[in-house]
Amino acid sequence: MATGFFAVFDDIAALLDDAAMMSKIATKKTAGLLGDDLAVGAEQASGFSAKRELPILWAITKGSFRNKLIILPIAFLLSAFAPWLIIPILLLGGLYLGFEGAEKIYEYFFPHKHAATIQKSLSEAELLIYEKKKVKSAILTDFILSIEIIVVGLSTVLGQPLALQIMVVSFVALLATIGVYGFVALLVRMDDLGYKLLTLSDNKNRALTWFGQALVSSLPKIIRLLSVVGTIAMLLVSGGIFVHNIEALHHAVAFMPSLLAELLVGIVIGLFVLLCEKLIMKLRGKQH
Repeated sequence: MATGFFAVFDDIAALLDDAAMMSKIATKKTAGLLGDDLAVGAEQASGFSAKRELPILWAITKGSFRNKLIILPIAFLLSAFAPWLIIPILLLGGLYLGFEGAEKIYEYFFPHKHAATIQKSLSEAELLIYEKKKVKSAILTDFILSIEIIVVGLSTVLGQPLALQIMVVSFVALLATIGVYGFVALLVRMDDLGYKLLTLSDNKNRALTWFGQALVSSLPKIIRLLSVVGTIAMLLVSGGIFVHNIEALHHAVAFMPSLLAELLVGIVIGLFVLLCEKLIMKLRGKQH
């Protein structure tokens, strides 16, 4: 009886060792996507008023957790019973990410009224609707990126026992949410820390004053940089999905450096979907 009891512990310990080893491999494979997720997450979570930043970021984080809870069991079921569906789902996600990236490029050349100006002109009820819309968009983008991260993580443990698959892929998914939105939370409060340091220094401590001013002045620049990086990341992920999953396209761009090929494919796909969206909206406008 005791021997069997300790044998169970040995099996659990061996499973945990395997899970730890496979988790390292899966994390390395998804590192690039986690970086893309961070850039996109930071860009999507910015643009809110200071007092609403953390509550809205928490709403996006909860949405990200829900995304993982939805995607994980579906990914395991698809892997077991319908693996042929995974690539079409990824391609649909690639279309959406390409559209998001192309739309941001379009808005750069044909800008709408700045978000801050819009927010100032809204009533409290309208502001809540605006925030909910932006949170919904952020959660949807997170959903698409989460599919890609989870599928790549799952590819490292295919053929392994189900318990090992669940442990490894769940770890990668949890890391994606906690790591990404934890960093974003620190980022959006950077200016508040800067102001507190300036208050504490009261222009008497030169080091604190300099550091506080640096935090306050650098935050807008970091947000702008992350906005650019996030747009590029969405286009790269979109192009990467198509290049790696459509063999004819992969061969067609094989002469290019991989990053350039993925970026160009992402831009072309995104602009195509954006054009379709504009045409549909125009036709709807004519009908009404």
